[in-house]
Amino acid sequence: MLSFLNIGLLLQASSKKVITREEWEKRLNSVKIRIEDMNELVMNFLVTEGYVEAAERFQLESGTESDIDLATITDRMAVKKAVQSGNVEDAIEKVNDLNPEILDTNPQLFFHLQQQRLIELIRDGKIEEALKFAQEELAPRGEENQCFLEELERTVALLAFEDVSNCPVGELLDISQRLKTASEVNAAILTSQSHEKDPKLPSLLKMLMGVQNQLDEKASYPRINDISTATLEDPSL
Repeated sequence: MLSFLNIGLLLQASSKKVITREEWEKRLNSVKIRIEDMNELVMNFLVTEGYVEAAERFQLESGTESDIDLATITDRMAVKKAVQSGNVEDAIEKVNDLNPEILDTNPQLFFHLQQQRLIELIRDGKIEEALKFAQEELAPRGEENQCFLEELERTVALLAFEDVSNCPVGELLDISQRLKTASEVNAAILTSQSHEKDPKLPSLLKMLMGVQNQLDEKASYPRINDISTATLEDPSL
């Protein structure tokens, strides 16, 4: 025997409007989007994410101008690559060559770069050097900022474990930590160049998924479940 909850769900499902693929595609085709807007969206993504060669080629083929000097992308990507490779000292030098005010005016970013240097020393087994670096470079900043102190304590905790796989903060040694720091540096450089720090395309895709989730409550329609292919899947009846 159906429960009241199941009956309610069935009634809700039956009350949904069903939109066929033909009707949905007709509605989509009625929306006019300028090719120039699409090109600007692509260029924004290429420039922000640092695909300089692709951006240069796309500029030649589409005639779409970037709102940022493409020559500066190479320098920005050199910084990002240095952090991703664990060469944090080199990355700091490159940032200062680009614009010394970036680190001077962003203490959190500078701390995270120094924290990444400490992580790399621990990764390389340079324990004494790591302890000295933590004490001389990071501890004074931790005394001024409680958040920095907590992050420093988490990082130094790596030294207490011979097997980092059993360490509760072992994720600090994952490549994902390098990528996180590299993304933060990349965003800071973009901001210093008066450019958006995040590409517009991922935000629009998140908006798409959010709108679909809201629409699911009212209708059954051809849905995009895999944004990597953008394939419309027929509604379940």
